[in-house]
Amino acid sequence: MNKIKIGICGATGVVGQNYIKLLQGHPWFQIVDVAASPRSAGKTYAEAAGFKWQMPMSIPDSVKDLIVRDVQDFESIPDDLSFVFSAITMPTKDQIKEVEFKYAEKGIPVISNNSAHRWTPDVPMIIGEINHKHADVIPIQQKNRGFDKGFVVVKPNCSLQSYLTATYAIEAAGYKIDKLIITTLQAVSGAGYPGVASLDVVDNIVPYIGGEEEKTEQEPHKILGKVGENGIVNDDSIQISSTCTRVAVSDGHTASVNMKFKDKVPSKEEIIKIWTEFKSVPQELNLPFAPKRPIIYLENIDRPQPKKDRDNDKGMAVSVGRLRKDNVFDYKFVALSHNTVRGAAGGSILTAELLKAKGLIK
Repeated sequence: MNKIKIGICGATGVVGQNYIKLLQGHPWFQIVDVAASPRSAGKTYAEAAGFKWQMPMSIPDSVKDLIVRDVQDFESIPDDLSFVFSAITMPTKDQIKEVEFKYAEKGIPVISNNSAHRWTPDVPMIIGEINHKHADVIPIQQKNRGFDKGFVVVKPNCSLQSYLTATYAIEAAGYKIDKLIITTLQAVSGAGYPGVASLDVVDNIVPYIGGEEEKTEQEPHKILGKVGENGIVNDDSIQISSTCTRVAVSDGHTASVNMKFKDKVPSKEEIIKIWTEFKSVPQELNLPFAPKRPIIYLENIDRPQPKKDRDNDKGMAVSVGRLRKDNVFDYKFVALSHNTVRGAAGGSILTAELLKAKGLIK
């Protein structure tokens, strides 16, 4: 099989590096283009990444000699490039929006890790197991903006991915959720590199992460929404209150979830059965990055734990445990996802696979 030729915008940053790590040996995709800031342009990738390389492996031979392109040099985009993953960083979100839409104008689909377009109504924000149908917004976006082959799709924030699939599975089984209270314990890698100062996080918990609570509370409304004539129509039926904290964990975002239902309340056994049996389109299509079991319920009373469970099923599964009755709401549980795999590059790779399977990437 001839692999689809792809690019990474923001390739020298930590998220860009994660794309490179995770895409090694991918059965469908081959990295042929790496783009970054003007100061990296013209260098080999090995020269540009240099001491900034943070992955637990050497720079792969397949990319180390690629010449880095200026991410805003749109005229030098390779003719055979099918799409790009975007992990660019810029001073403002408006600048990121402009660059990503410019690629789309040039006929290049963009699967973005950035938050800039998450609230653009005709840009879908996809978790493959939940709202794969939001890919239907892409033709609307192309019509609205005069794009031909190009478009922009984004992934949601990593803070909500630990709990949203688990709650969605329950709703999909017919049990409508009314309220959620979420407390996240987020890994330091979620802050990027160099991230949180060691003196701030060692022997400590930081009880505030700028913007995270708003994202945790608001992004689910778009993800759970419906496709309308001009984009996504949000679903505000679940009230969500969150507190987001930073803890001294390298990788893996944990969420403590309190859950209240609107009408019918399932039994504990029914919820565990729903989670254990839950599958969606990525599993039906057997996509390379799709976890075989999107939700893994752990019976041990002291699980999930980031160190022990974040890598379950390629780091793409949500690990759930401690489901029990709640004295105020109906139930409470603890959930965990790998923030730099499922919550970042890996989640975007799964989205790209889904779009290819739907014929939107060729």
